[in-house]
Amino acid sequence: MPHTVTKRTPKPKYDVVLIGGGIMSATLATLLHEFDPNLEIAIFERLGRFAKESTAAWNNAGTGHSAFCELNYTPEKADGSIDISKAESIAEQFEVSKQFWSYLITKGYLNSPKEFINSCPHMSLVFGEKDAEFLKKRHAKMTQSVLFSQMQFSTDHEKLNEWIPLVMSKRNESEVMAATKMDLGTDVNFGSLTRKMARHLIEDSSVEIFLYHEVKDIDPKENGKWEIEVKDRINRHKQEIVADFVFIGAGGYALPLLESSDIKESEGYGGFPVSGQWLVTHNQELVAKHQAKVYTQATVDAPPMSVPHLDLRVIDGEKALLFGPFAGFSTKFLKEGSYLDLPESINTKNIRSLFGAWWHNIPLTKYLIQQVAMTKSQRMQHLREFIKDAKEEDWELKVAGQRVQVIKKDEKDGGKLEFGTEVVVNKKGTIASLLGASPGASTAVYAMLDVLEKCFPDKMKGEWREKLLQIIPSYGQKLANNPELTEKIRNYTKEKLELEY
Repeated sequence: MPHTVTKRTPKPKYDVVLIGGGIMSATLATLLHEFDPNLEIAIFERLGRFAKESTAAWNNAGTGHSAFCELNYTPEKADGSIDISKAESIAEQFEVSKQFWSYLITKGYLNSPKEFINSCPHMSLVFGEKDAEFLKKRHAKMTQSVLFSQMQFSTDHEKLNEWIPLVMSKRNESEVMAATKMDLGTDVNFGSLTRKMARHLIEDSSVEIFLYHEVKDIDPKENGKWEIEVKDRINRHKQEIVADFVFIGAGGYALPLLESSDIKESEGYGGFPVSGQWLVTHNQELVAKHQAKVYTQATVDAPPMSVPHLDLRVIDGEKALLFGPFAGFSTKFLKEGSYLDLPESINTKNIRSLFGAWWHNIPLTKYLIQQVAMTKSQRMQHLREFIKDAKEEDWELKVAGQRVQVIKKDEKDGGKLEFGTEVVVNKKGTIASLLGASPGASTAVYAMLDVLEKCFPDKMKGEWREKLLQIIPSYGQKLANNPELTEKIRNYTKEKLELEY
């Protein structure tokens, strides 16, 4: 992306200001520009390139989260039944993302879909009688839904060896294992996708993009608009900018910026930063034997984002395998942030939430300390639960992105740690922020439509409606209840995105 985009000086006033150059801001800017090309929109990114933080390819798992393989989306209820409502919801949200990207390809805004999305089967794998029984029950329930009707299940070692030869190598025939497989799964390079969207915005739209520009403060004005303090990090120049609408999509920095706005809705929110590490191999002999994303169950007291998985990745045309994530802890809110981020985020309005969340998550704190203290050899031992004969020299440790998990006010416990994503909007709908992590990037389009529905409800029901249905043909309809529409949408996105399932 050309560096020249930062040479202009921002105007004193915009209709819309988007903070952060990740998948969320790129998506929202693209949607808004499609709905109304006359809107004056600016995006401010503190680093020198789009998608360098959470959206960067190696800073996330690259899973197109469709709830095909993530067992934490299908909890077992007290009566023994499996609840698939969250799984259906996430699957539908990813279908929305695929429709949006297909529209961008149809319009010629994006090209070469294989540079950002590739077919990759999604599998769940469990060990032992009890978990095999759970997976069988889950499969029976999920295949009743049109969204998961193509899911395969097996406990047969021969079949599993077809699916995941690397994992099955050197296995004892008597070991009880079970797996499900969905060929509709995808691997997504969200960094590449975001930069393609940004290139379109720079070259073919009126959206203005400013790199090396950091938003330091957001203050409400008496007339209902927002005054934004922006620092040009190259020229060390500060400037005040006024906007009618502000979106904070700044990853971990969204929380302090939201707090600076002083909106009532931000009170009580806190952030708990968690970093991650992957074991990665580029050994193509190993890669050839593992052409899937394979998720298993989280260990006791481990947070949902620490579910162990062994994944095929396709990044910049090269295939690799990634295993993890291993959790880490840093007081930074961004990978390229400051160690003062966490302490400086604590204030009188959220300290009760923070303390409550910590008190009720002491096992999580203990888990994180254990993870941080792990040596590479200990991490390799975890990998060998998947790959029996994994060799240390084939694998390197790679640091993933920083995630800031949301801490919310809770009347009973003081504060509660949340592991999803959350859209926070003020009463007037003039400022919105995205907090949290998983499933994050996969559901960016759904999240940004949620922002627009909350902040521009009349336009979404009125003048933007026709264009919206062109972009997302299934908008407003539930795919889970409509087999014909599901098939039609999936065939359309498969063709446009050149998927190969």
